[in-house]
Amino acid sequence: MKRLLPILLLVVISTSCKSKKSYSSKKRQTYSVKVENSSKKPSKDAESIVKFAKTFNGTRYKYGGTTKKGMDCSGLIYTSFKEHNISLPRSTSGLRSYGDWVDLKEVNVGDLVFFATSKNSRDVNHVGIVTDVRPGNVEFIHASTSRGVMISSLAEKYWYFAFVQARRVL
Repeated sequence: MKRLLPILLLVVISTSCKSKKSYSSKKRQTYSVKVENSSKKPSKDAESIVKFAKTFNGTRYKYGGTTKKGMDCSGLIYTSFKEHNISLPRSTSGLRSYGDWVDLKEVNVGDLVFFATSKNSRDVNHVGIVTDVRPGNVEFIHASTSRGVMISSLAEKYWYFAFVQARRVL
């Protein structure tokens, strides 16, 4: 009995320390984006450009496209600004150095946001227009290759880590 007691005690201790099975949540992980000037009112031009860009929401992706039949990310920018008599470069590579660099904390509606979405590369290859700025969140409209023109958030993990820079063209 004295030999059995230590073994029994050891078994009880080892089974009570067993870790619990962890379950992963299917909820999307989000990140807080630091925004300082969320109370700054966007210009009328910026609001008008964003409103026009939103008319393309749901349009399918088409490389080189600039119409409701299909459009790519830089085509959305080009078409939305052109509608308001503002001439911008047609390509993402042309846009990435156009206008003034803006710190993410200072972005406003109508600013352009640039991303590097290629694996293992920080080269800019995607662009969107900021549609809404709130504390902890920046939303933008863009043309996704998989889902077409849509509104996304910088608080989403994918876009948070793909973000490279913001530029002001207005």
